[in-house]
Amino acid sequence: MKKLINDPADYVDEMLDGMVAAHPEEIRRLPDTKVLVRREIPEGKVAVVSGGGSGHEPTHAGYLGPGMLDGAAAGEVFTSPTANEVQEMVTACDAGAGVLLVIKNYEGDVMNFETAGEMAEMEDVEVAQVVVNDDVAVEDSTYTSGRRGVCGTIFVHKVAGAMADRGGDLEEVRRAAQKVVDNVGTMGTALTSCVTPEKGSPTFDLGEDEIEIGIGIHGEPGVERVEMMSADEIADRLATAVLDDVDPEGEVATIVNGMGGTPLSELYIVNRRLQELLGERGLETWDAWVGDYMTSLDMRGCSITVLDLDDELKELLAHEADTPALTV
Repeated sequence: MKKLINDPADYVDEMLDGMVAAHPEEIRRLPDTKVLVRREIPEGKVAVVSGGGSGHEPTHAGYLGPGMLDGAAAGEVFTSPTANEVQEMVTACDAGAGVLLVIKNYEGDVMNFETAGEMAEMEDVEVAQVVVNDDVAVEDSTYTSGRRGVCGTIFVHKVAGAMADRGGDLEEVRRAAQKVVDNVGTMGTALTSCVTPEKGSPTFDLGEDEIEIGIGIHGEPGVERVEMMSADEIADRLATAVLDDVDPEGEVATIVNGMGGTPLSELYIVNRRLQELLGERGLETWDAWVGDYMTSLDMRGCSITVLDLDDELKELLAHEADTPALTV
């Protein structure tokens, strides 16, 4: 497999340095860590931080900026950042009003972020957290007790970042983030496996006429292997599962997310069918995002996310944000 890499051992470090080089006025790297933070965090603002294994770009550092994240801790590919590096991020981002940790539900991330939060509290930093578990495909997985956190995390980043940017206190920011967690669902499919830099070969084998339904974001197979379907049939399968789980009423926000190797044209085809399905259920789309938001390296495939909205969530999603990967 051909990849634009040098030494696989330098993959994450060189990626982070490249991100800083692309956005030197907005983000910086904490010395001797894999942590990127905003260059300027307003004094007295609640900080919102997140992180996890690399390989999901633009998540997480792509969402650093006004209106979204203040810090992003990167681990090695598909590996949680260490508790020490997360603690350094929390301490560096605290602007005097506390720090919200947005954690995807994976055992390594939950353990290391919770430990880091406790370490930061010992340094008199006020900390709160939410755990995102939006993947409706599983009840438990290889990596989790309970559902996995996947692309719905982006809506959590957006809403929490907006509430913090508007001057909400730590409990208000946590409550808004938790409202998203309670009202969002996601399900994904893989047309191919991904290839990690270290291994250099697919993480699972998949025939030309096969796809995986109910995938995670760490190169793991889905919950079911089926014959290839049309884009409409895939959209029907994913969206039905998500809508049955979320059970929205009225207006929704949606994401058709590419897994890293899918042309934007194909994502728009899936979005076309998703919007038809919402209309058939009497739902109105308040906003529809289409693109690569939470990837799995070079995997081909997509996920569908649906967020049930109220007036507060609509206001927070519409709040301005200025980050390398998302501008509102």
